[in-house]
Amino acid sequence: MSHIRARFAPSPTGALHIGGIRTALYNYLFAKKMGGTFILRIEDTDQTRYVPGAEEYILEALRWCGLNPTEGPGFGGDYGPYRQSDRKAMYAEYAQKLVASGHAYYAFDTPEELDAARQADDTFKYDAKSRLGLKNSLSLPAAEVEKRLASGEPYVIRLKVPAEETILVQDLVRGEVSFQSKELDDKVMLKGDGMPTYHLANVVDDRLMKITHVIRGEEWLPSTAHHVLLYRSFGWEAEMPQFAHLPLILKPTGQGKLSKRDGMKLGIPVFPISWNSDNPEDAFVGFREYGFLPEAMLNFLAFLGWNPGTEQEMFSIDELAAAFSLEKIGKSGARFDFEKARWFNQQYLMASSNEALATAVKPWIAAKGHQPSDEYLQAFCGLMKERVVLLSDFWDNGAYFFEDFSVYDDKTIGKKWTTESRALFLPLLDRIDEVANFVASDLQANIEAFIAEQGLKFGDVLPILRVGLTGTMKGPAVFDLMALWGKTETRRRLLRSFDLFDQLLG
Repeated sequence: MSHIRARFAPSPTGALHIGGIRTALYNYLFAKKMGGTFILRIEDTDQTRYVPGAEEYILEALRWCGLNPTEGPGFGGDYGPYRQSDRKAMYAEYAQKLVASGHAYYAFDTPEELDAARQADDTFKYDAKSRLGLKNSLSLPAAEVEKRLASGEPYVIRLKVPAEETILVQDLVRGEVSFQSKELDDKVMLKGDGMPTYHLANVVDDRLMKITHVIRGEEWLPSTAHHVLLYRSFGWEAEMPQFAHLPLILKPTGQGKLSKRDGMKLGIPVFPISWNSDNPEDAFVGFREYGFLPEAMLNFLAFLGWNPGTEQEMFSIDELAAAFSLEKIGKSGARFDFEKARWFNQQYLMASSNEALATAVKPWIAAKGHQPSDEYLQAFCGLMKERVVLLSDFWDNGAYFFEDFSVYDDKTIGKKWTTESRALFLPLLDRIDEVANFVASDLQANIEAFIAEQGLKFGDVLPILRVGLTGTMKGPAVFDLMALWGKTETRRRLLRSFDLFDQLLG
């Protein structure tokens, strides 16, 4: 097999949907598995839909995911430029080659004339049946065509689709797919502004960049018939890449394609990283900002359409590449199960080292105005990582590690704290101060001894210590928290809380 070259070719028309990241991931995994090259190409031929900042967003999203291309804008490579708007002159040359070989033609119809044709016949399409009744170089005398071209009259170049032909595509996911040419229109190849359409640019670039495999979403399958005709028209059929069309990602209900609006409606991310906009309806929260690790998101995405055929679910990126194959991609749509995504993230957080987690959590804590030492942050992560699902949970569930709580579990204290409680707990604070080796095991032994000496029960003491230290009944073991904070901070926190608890008594 020749050297594998796979490409991810997004259009900079806005935020990159999570389905786009899955396409990039599958291309990346396939190239990595086969010792090939993963290429990024920016397909910005439709300037009317171009959105400023979208290309930068695509690059940032790929970098965050760790799906760095071998070739592409900003990455170098021998087959550039990798941005289609920088290749504009080349496409016109190839469009003219199609005209010269009789596989394409000039069409002079105005938008108004085409609108009129559609209004007169709602089944109208520009094809083998209608083309001779329209204004183009197939229906007009050669002299008139030359005159129109010489005068600078606007035109487009259309592909001349055969009238009656079956076009077969061997798809690596779907098997043999057939199209009838009579159902296809004569697609525009070169627009009036000299820019190519997606179809021409896509095929020419794949050929010139020596792409061996086109792995893309199912929505592009209908376009493949025109692409096969283009390869044939250029005489490139022998070097045509192999196609693999990926199944749709479905809504969480399993009904219909997942859309960006679903994310907004359900309050879940459907983009890799956030997309900001002055219009709130066009601003979206990403997996990154929601609190996901990129590795967990990629592991989740890999299973949306692909299955290794084993019981294993947790895969590093290297393990995914080793196990990946196009043959194991399913044909049917994959349901976007956000709870499963959360489960993956939880597993990754629990399996991460305290050092790695501290690096990931640091920006979340810094955003709240705190700059703890690395040592403290690592200890915090160690105590919390089995009690969180998202990176955001570290702060949401553990803010008391960095600042005094303002709201506490008053129901528990209402049951446990009495007018006699302070007199009981002050000697306990003194007992805690006397612990020489301030570690969790020694603290536990001393506090348990105190409880026994006073004839108390654990339920009389530990809930007050827990709420007094954290404001909540949830969280790490009380003795671990004391050991982390030390004598002075433990005493300060508890004395402050006792004052609050007394206020509750009125």
